[in-house]
Amino acid sequence: QGGRMLFYSVFKRLIGKTIVVELKNDLALRGTLHSVDQYLNFKLSDVEVVDQERFPHMISVKNCFIRGSVVRYVQLPEGELDPEVLQDSTRTEVAKEQAGK
Repeated sequence: QGGRMLFYSVFKRLIGKTIVVELKNDLALRGTLHSVDQYLNFKLSDVEVVDQERFPHMISVKNCFIRGSVVRYVQLPEGELDPEVLQDSTRTEVAKEQAGK
């Protein structure tokens, strides 16, 4: 759960930014992150299908809700995530988990 909350806080900072979400069925959607919840479910607006030839039936989708359990990857905007901040946050989460044992 601690790891999920770490990612949740990272994604909350990206609301309003363009991300690409690749699903486990190979569908990749580019859109503006509208919201994210603690289960890492995403709401995207201004959605574009990355591979329109392979998924032509999805071209008309402009807003969508993506269940966190079907997400394979999330591509973040370049320069939006400071690796050192993420490393520090990860260390803090590990320390909290170990202190709680």
